[in-house]
Amino acid sequence: MDWLTHFLLFLISLVANIFSAFAGGGAGLLQFPVLIFLGLSFGVALATHKVASVALGIGATIRNLREGGLQRRLTLFIIFCGIPGVILGASVILFVPSRSAEMALGLLTLSLGLYSFFKPELGQTSRRTEQSFRHYFIGGGILFFIGILNGSLTSGTGLFVTLWLVRWFGLEYKRAVAHTLVLVGLFWNASGALTLGLLGDIRWDWLPALLVGSLLGGYIGAHLAITQGNQWIKRAFEIITLAVGLKLIFG
Repeated sequence: MDWLTHFLLFLISLVANIFSAFAGGGAGLLQFPVLIFLGLSFGVALATHKVASVALGIGATIRNLREGGLQRRLTLFIIFCGIPGVILGASVILFVPSRSAEMALGLLTLSLGLYSFFKPELGQTSRRTEQSFRHYFIGGGILFFIGILNGSLTSGTGLFVTLWLVRWFGLEYKRAVAHTLVLVGLFWNASGALTLGLLGDIRWDWLPALLVGSLLGGYIGAHLAITQGNQWIKRAFEIITLAVGLKLIFG
């Protein structure tokens, strides 16, 4: 590739990961479809995107560790429940026909944007939740299912985790975002990247630009999530979500 293409990959990665780190997920909504649009097959694009997304987790972790606020018990619970699902999803998706996977990705992306649009006050306040075994069993089961989606369809699954932490575990939106960026961005994505790297192919010559963009975007987006509100970015995020979803569905 020429330098212009590398710069385009860097720019797309930077913008996608700023949005993702600010909103609590969704780097794949822009970065992953662009890799497909640039000519990679679904499986290669997914594996390449997963590796690049680990840098998002690193950048966001560096920023969030300075603030603290991660709950140790919940952190370990998210890792324990989600990683097996990620590995399962990444192992299965390579055997799914590319067009079917793209259609599923488009429908998932579209539904995510519509859900966000009709929930304008989502995650604005924290609340207390029960601490029973049943509560955590159901919560862990959903995290396992989201992990399967994260390892397979990838797009927007970080935001699903953020929403689930808000809805089920009662976290304030900013704290939920911090958990998602560190745990999904780093641990879940690293598990998916390793699985896909072993089972499929990665476009290594595209990675330097994507990694730098993801690292910087993750740090900048996490900083914005910590220091700023999120209403304006939420609306822009919904527009991109709907546009990308429709593009994937209708080609």
